[in-house]
Amino acid sequence: MIESQTETSGGLMPHPVMDVTHRLVPAPAGRIHLVEQGTGPLVLLVHGFPESWYSWRHQLPALAAAGYRAVAIDVRGYGRSSRPAATEAYRMRELVEDNAAVVHALGEPSAVIVGHDWGSPIAANSALVRPDVFRAVGLLSVPYAPRGGPRPTEIFAGMGGGDEEFYVSYFQRPGRAEAEIEPDVRGWLARFYAGLSADTMPEPGAPDLHFVGPGGELLDRFPVDGRLPGWLGEDDLDFYAGEFERTGFSGALHRYRNMDRDWEDLADFDGAPITQPSLFIGGGLDASTTWRADAIKAYSTTLPGLFSSDILDGCGHWLQQERPDETNRLLIDWLASLPAA
Repeated sequence: MIESQTETSGGLMPHPVMDVTHRLVPAPAGRIHLVEQGTGPLVLLVHGFPESWYSWRHQLPALAAAGYRAVAIDVRGYGRSSRPAATEAYRMRELVEDNAAVVHALGEPSAVIVGHDWGSPIAANSALVRPDVFRAVGLLSVPYAPRGGPRPTEIFAGMGGGDEEFYVSYFQRPGRAEAEIEPDVRGWLARFYAGLSADTMPEPGAPDLHFVGPGGELLDRFPVDGRLPGWLGEDDLDFYAGEFERTGFSGALHRYRNMDRDWEDLADFDGAPITQPSLFIGGGLDASTTWRADAIKAYSTTLPGLFSSDILDGCGHWLQQERPDETNRLLIDWLASLPAA
């Protein structure tokens, strides 16, 4: 059974997207909440950390106007989607099956999938594991790199040197990051978003935001001046904060806590390329892009169906919100190039 609700300017949420339909659909998670706009070939949009379907608010109307059925989900653990209690419930294969279930619940045989931040590897693995469902894949911010090498936590434990701890390692222990974030969700989110945005990030040469000093917290190096980035209005911040104040952060953080399980679960795909038509968009000032330059250089092997790899100069991490018009143009040009579903 699909529960649906059409939301207009008189709806409950402070956002500029009008005439969207909210649905709850069955999935292995229990239920997945999604927001839908437009008709045509299905494009499934998958957000990252710490966001929600709302991070695609600029893409929903643009894709709908271009003739697509644009659907943005809340990943399990976020928003109105189910939040299983067990840490291992957030492993990659579970999220892949959630995505496939959404496509089928919407009555579609296949979809194009697009992801940002954590949504990028979720989208990539959805295409890899379920090529019967996902016919093309768009990756924003985080480049595709095939599974391989040592266990992820072993790699991250060795990063930074000295007494500094990489943020992924900091997130590993349940309750630790939650204790930092949840006393002031809105304030934490404001600083986190600002630190990774082009117009509010620290100046070059400042200590790296992705590392935590001895006995410190993740946000110790993030901006404290209270400025919001240009893409983030007070209403936008209110929406994000309201979602996480209601749900907490454990579901979102459990994604990081399953990286070793993913490494084990995806052993059959070691070194595997994604052969479907693909697209990559990165931010020129985004560490997710610059740190993984080698992965981008390998795309001729790892993404043989690549349409284009685009770096938005002067753009930070939140590229579809920081630079929505450019992101929309690149997405729509790529979608127009795809074979008919």
